Amino acid sequence: MSILKEKYNSNVVPALKKEFGLKNNLEVPKVIKVTLNSGLSAKRDPKFIDIITDTLTKVSGQKPVTTKARKSESGFKIREGMIVGTMVTLRGGRMWSFLDKLVNVAFPRVRDFRGIPESAVDADGNFNYGFKEQLAFPEVDPDAIETSHGLQVSVTTTATSHAEGLALFTGLGFPFKKAEK
Repeated sequence: MSILKEKYNSNVVPALKKEFGLKNNLEVPKVIKVTLNSGLSAKRDPKFIDIITDTLTKVSGQKPVTTKARKSESGFKIREGMIVGTMVTLRGGRMWSFLDKLVNVAFPRVRDFRGIPESAVDADGNFNYGFKEQLAFPEVDPDAIETSHGLQVSVTTTATSHAEGLALFTGLGFPFKKAEK
């Protein structure tokens, strides 16, 4: 079992039950899935698609799927059926090990990191954060990459409000910015 999952079961669940007055463990917000996404922007080079696919495979331990445009958009020079990005959905053990790596390794490696803004947790209690470069993850070798690209991490939970989601992610050890007074 992942260290972060053990922490969730032993520390976070009782704390959230007490904080929100929940009577049952099944009422406590929990993480359902993690989605990693990377868009292709204006680059249509097949080699760039391979670079992004390789990066997501290394970071997640799972092969990503390509996402295609549903309709044409002339302003962005996109035609229906063109590949516009790649994504990976993690659940179960891989999800917990990725979250552990995200909190304990990736966030501390981000250059000039001052903490996650509380606005990264939306009104439904889900977490969204975008990395400008994929170099924050230890599997990516900075000497081996040709071009850097962004990476979006979305964590979906069963939380029903911003406060529940923020309490869940704070309990899991996500480094949020301290409120300035």
